[in-house]
Amino acid sequence: MLWSNSQTPLGMNRRHFMQHAMGASTLLGASLAMGNSLRLHAEELRKSRKSAILLWMGGGPSTIDLWDMKPDAATGGPFRPISTTGDVQICEHLPLIAQQMKHLSVVRSMNTREADHDRGRYYMHTGFVPNPNIEHPSYGAVVAHELMAQQRNSLQIPPFISVGGASEGPGFLGMGWAPFSVSSDGRIRNLEMGLQDQRMMQRIRALEFLESNFVAQRRGAAAEDHRKILHKTVELMTSEQMAAFEVAQEPEAVKERYGDTAFGRGCLMARRLVEVGVPFIEVDLGGWDNHQGIHATLKDQRLPVMDQAMSALVEDLSQRELLQDTAIIWMGEFGRTPTINGDAGRDHWARSWSVVVGGAGMPGGLAIGETDAEGRRVVSEPYSAEDLMATVCKSLGISMETTYQSKSGRPMKIANGGKIIRELVS
Repeated sequence: MLWSNSQTPLGMNRRHFMQHAMGASTLLGASLAMGNSLRLHAEELRKSRKSAILLWMGGGPSTIDLWDMKPDAATGGPFRPISTTGDVQICEHLPLIAQQMKHLSVVRSMNTREADHDRGRYYMHTGFVPNPNIEHPSYGAVVAHELMAQQRNSLQIPPFISVGGASEGPGFLGMGWAPFSVSSDGRIRNLEMGLQDQRMMQRIRALEFLESNFVAQRRGAAAEDHRKILHKTVELMTSEQMAAFEVAQEPEAVKERYGDTAFGRGCLMARRLVEVGVPFIEVDLGGWDNHQGIHATLKDQRLPVMDQAMSALVEDLSQRELLQDTAIIWMGEFGRTPTINGDAGRDHWARSWSVVVGGAGMPGGLAIGETDAEGRRVVSEPYSAEDLMATVCKSLGISMETTYQSKSGRPMKIANGGKIIRELVS
């Protein structure tokens, strides 16, 4: 399967391919209502298949203000902690998530190495520090690659979908495991076409003939990759499963519960994609790089949006009996400094911060690990990006013995050989 916004071996990205190979034509105008068949499909999937949803908080969220509060410290800030349905307290401005904490646990002892945005993003997505000599596969690529092997033959849409923002790539696993990006409204670039079906199919048949000739002439792996792109593009465009992207089809009450925001629609789409069997979905909520005026920004902007959408997602998955087979990961690239700077903001901080996980058999309601009274350092067992990734993979039934081989022939252990966070895996 070949889905990507990145360059293929021939230097042709998906935009280029769709524009030059297919022209501006439309096949998606046909009715793609979710209907009973999709719900029956979801019933089958939930019996045996697992998925993961990564809620990516780009910019580095201030976890000392959200999940590991220090109300009695000078570093604590103005927010107060509140009780939850779990054995943990969180920020007063997350009242809806507080009601769902029985399903979620906070890992408060993250101790990572990268406090630069790009490097931290790469590290938290892959479990590896950036290396100019090798491109490592991201969470999404690894999970999609492994879970697709578990009899997901009925999946016709891409196995790794990024909603509302770009994710990290597939690395040495290859372009078949690259993220397929969509907007939170379900819009997919280059698939808004305008020709009648008959003319469209004529063009497709002509392209199939040309691609087959390229392959027959032994033009190499790149020609075969492009032939696969064509095949998968047609399959994507004609699949009933495309209805999963159409969040507007949901009842008004459901849309209101998630919130009329890009992140709310993205979380709702993630639930719909889990229902059709997509192994990995990443939903983006940026805006956390708060070097100035952090507490007003959190209170008035970021936290209300996150609280409504994330709580709705957890509640919805639980009510539909999907949560036990769906891992949820909430994280950014790092946390923010305990010290509040002169601009009433917090700066980058990777030494002691928090992530949140739940679902897929991981217990909820726990606070795992501890930082000191001011949140400056981890005072319990520290955990890394590798450990978090290993734990999530383990919860999804992915073997920790899995080893990949990079393009240079170097063996690479899954999750960079991270250790399991024992409190999260029985």
